[in-house]
Amino acid sequence: MNYRHGFHAGNFADVLKHALLARLLSHFMRKNARFRVLDTHAGEGAYDLFSDEAERTGEWRGGVGRLTDLSGAAPETRDLLAPYIDALGPFVDGRPRIYPGSPLLAQGFLGEHDRAIFCELREDAFAALRRRFARDKRIKTINLDGYTAAGSFVPPVERRGLVLIDPPFEQPNEFRAMFNAFRAAYRKWPTGVYVLWHPVKYLAQTKSFVESFREAGIRRVLRIELCVGGTTERLNRAGLVVVNPPFGFEGDARALLPFLAERLAQGPGAGLVVEEVAGE
Repeated sequence: MNYRHGFHAGNFADVLKHALLARLLSHFMRKNARFRVLDTHAGEGAYDLFSDEAERTGEWRGGVGRLTDLSGAAPETRDLLAPYIDALGPFVDGRPRIYPGSPLLAQGFLGEHDRAIFCELREDAFAALRRRFARDKRIKTINLDGYTAAGSFVPPVERRGLVLIDPPFEQPNEFRAMFNAFRAAYRKWPTGVYVLWHPVKYLAQTKSFVESFREAGIRRVLRIELCVGGTTERLNRAGLVVVNPPFGFEGDARALLPFLAERLAQGPGAGLVVEEVAGE
């Protein structure tokens, strides 16, 4: 699977990932204590939804393009989405001018004493990433393989923070590589919050990945999946595994996912999963 992100920015999988990432980062802001964000596969950091790549696929129309009007959503839903919607900025012709990838989204949650490390291996993407954040002294950008980065920069001196592992899924063994990188980081920093994004193309493969956490004895694991249904010719299902979710986050996810499943549905088979893979 080739997931070069300029073609897919703002699609349903991005909405799922970034709406929930915004909720997680909101939880960190509730305490007056420093935190750090590590994004292992940061990409370019942000994407122009008026670019040739975005126009060619138009995937944003089935994702962020469906969030232009939230007037019919319940007040709780609007409150839960507010940090994400605020990060999108004004809509132009049904879309944000610039779609915030995880790095740009995370930047908006950093306080004066918080820090972030954004890693990207691909040279052209890293050049764009470095330019975007060059003037922010809170942020370090590193041209490095994300799987190496996961275990190299933990634990942070802040002792609070989040690691996002969000690979492009261009290699056949990506699930195993992602889990191994997570486990290396977790052994060094078992109290960190970890977010692992993944597409769902083959259910047996995804089930095996999720089971890896239970088999490894990892505690406090939350599995979240969103299926938009419709054709399977394109990606129509994606998920997150969240390790050590902050108190209250599972409730946020359970309240928000039904709205996203309904609003982003593309055809028969749409649905969602929010379940504990391993508890206390």
